[in-house]
Amino acid sequence: MVACSVAEECPVAVSADLLWKVAFSSDDTSILLKACAGMIDAMDVEGDGGPGTVFTMKLNPATGDAKVFKTRVLAKDAAARMVRSEHVIEGGEIAAVLKSQETEVTVVPAGEGACVAKITVDYECINGAPLSPEDQAKLVHGYLGLIKKVEEYLVAHPGEVA
Repeated sequence: MVACSVAEECPVAVSADLLWKVAFSSDDTSILLKACAGMIDAMDVEGDGGPGTVFTMKLNPATGDAKVFKTRVLAKDAAARMVRSEHVIEGGEIAAVLKSQETEVTVVPAGEGACVAKITVDYECINGAPLSPEDQAKLVHGYLGLIKKVEEYLVAHPGEVA
């Protein structure tokens, strides 16, 4: 098997602290579910949000063929705003060819009211070959899509999260 990696950075128009708090810092998923309405229909959390916690998201059919997105937190460093997780996606053509996938997301301040989300996706394909560049982009943009939905919600609802 060949281990592959794809990385991307994404500017976000909210502070690093706010993005981290809503998207990554706790087991309270109420704001995350509001922010991702139309993308995530339901979420179950087993754990306290730290390493070992499992998040199971039921995806909205409008998002495509993927039905369930399951994440297990491997490592989390709140001071560095970094989380490393392993993922299983049920449904979808890219998920069907993956043996495993892990992400590392770091949220870095980028001035007042802005940050950069840095994501690396490490994956292995069942057939041992890397994904095509187009499928790599789809894979990493699936994760970034969640971050952009959170950003969109927080910009439209300033002050909702203290």
